[in-house]
Amino acid sequence: MSGGQQVVIVGAGPAGIRAAQTLVAAGIRPIVLDENARWGGQIYRQPPADAGFQRSKATLYGFESKKAHAVHETMRVLLPHIDYRPDTLVWSCEGRRLDTICNGREASVAFTQLLIASGATDRVLPVPGWTLPGVYTLGGAQVALKAQGCAIGRRVVLAGTGPLLYLVAYQYVKAGAHVEAVLDTSAWSKQVSAVLKLVSQPSTFAKGVYYVAWLKARGVRIARDVTLVGIDGDEGVTGIRFRTSQQSVETIPCDAVGLGFGLRPETQLADLAGCRFRFDQLSRYWLPERDAAGRSTVPGIYLAGDGAGIAGADAAELAGQRAALALLDDLGIAHPQHADAIDMATLERRLQRIAVFREGIETAFAPPAQPAQQWPDDMTVCRCEEVDAGTLRRCIRDGEASEINRLKALTRVGMGRCQGRMCGEAAIALLSDETGRPVEDVGRLRSQAPIKPIPISPMLFDDDVAAIPEEARDE
Repeated sequence: MSGGQQVVIVGAGPAGIRAAQTLVAAGIRPIVLDENARWGGQIYRQPPADAGFQRSKATLYGFESKKAHAVHETMRVLLPHIDYRPDTLVWSCEGRRLDTICNGREASVAFTQLLIASGATDRVLPVPGWTLPGVYTLGGAQVALKAQGCAIGRRVVLAGTGPLLYLVAYQYVKAGAHVEAVLDTSAWSKQVSAVLKLVSQPSTFAKGVYYVAWLKARGVRIARDVTLVGIDGDEGVTGIRFRTSQQSVETIPCDAVGLGFGLRPETQLADLAGCRFRFDQLSRYWLPERDAAGRSTVPGIYLAGDGAGIAGADAAELAGQRAALALLDDLGIAHPQHADAIDMATLERRLQRIAVFREGIETAFAPPAQPAQQWPDDMTVCRCEEVDAGTLRRCIRDGEASEINRLKALTRVGMGRCQGRMCGEAAIALLSDETGRPVEDVGRLRSQAPIKPIPISPMLFDDDVAAIPEEARDE
């Protein structure tokens, strides 16, 4: 790229791919770093090239098969025009440089502009028994189906809340798996109250209604407004207990549970890059600040897709294009004119309509309020460091911790392999409950490098540095 500029995109899902398309059309050859082996992200995840099984896009993605094909095909056409690096984990960001590991080798990738499209993971809240073999996140259950061509069990219960709950159930039953029940912790009244906002995206709303009706027509039990009491088993899952709105406790025998309460943005890289955060009352998460175009508070760093705030695949595609256009504006490069180009005003109108829909989703499928009140002291909160709820409560009640990072330092909650992805929200919820303060007042977990587990062996090799000219680095 001329002028000593080096643009890097992290993530090859819908946001990253559309951003790359926009930049390539403007004459820029970006580096695209992707943790997965094949492009598409989680929503349009492709089976491995040597998967040993064949499933059509219609089977894998259902109603979204045409969108998945369009995203996949766009990336395939882009490959000669970008520096695409799959199987590449970005584990740190310092200054204008990313630390990565690919194929067992460490590489330092320098950038002048960085577009983070890091996507999302499952929002996890624990229940007693959640560490048993046979308990998966909903996203993990979906990956098993898409990437490995298998179900997580022979008799599956899917529990939690959010649109993904019903989508995974639909995909499992359609693939031939046996789903015993779908247990939704959200109240039906909340879902009804959100309809006016949900119908702002009529086709998406209709698909959700269809999934529920389709599942019921095939005998899958759907229970709403439930409280998850616990997952039973010794060496593996044998059943799940839940309390109905009538306060009666039921048990459903099963050998696997898919558990999730919506999605959470992957914000660790933005945190390490120095982006400022704000608490979002709608999603109940700390999100990196950005303007309408995707500019973060750090010059030259842009945010797009679910990694900046959950909005779904359609919004991710639009936000990827919008952030790339902002990047071009900041470089003084004219917007590209190609068949798929959308002007900024149209992009922003579409994103605003999706934002209204998203408000409806957050209302209809809010996670349980004050979940920590139901957690027994002996329930594991942090799997990596084996920290239970009682340990956290004692630390808080002794007056030793009233802020989440202090609690982390004293108990090691959130210090393990997942870096708080699985336990962070639970620890914050428990701290909020014990101190009687809102979750936004007890702080947010600060990210630490490495943001994901890395092997020691790559550090023994010399760095393969993707450098930029010294004069560009000094600007």
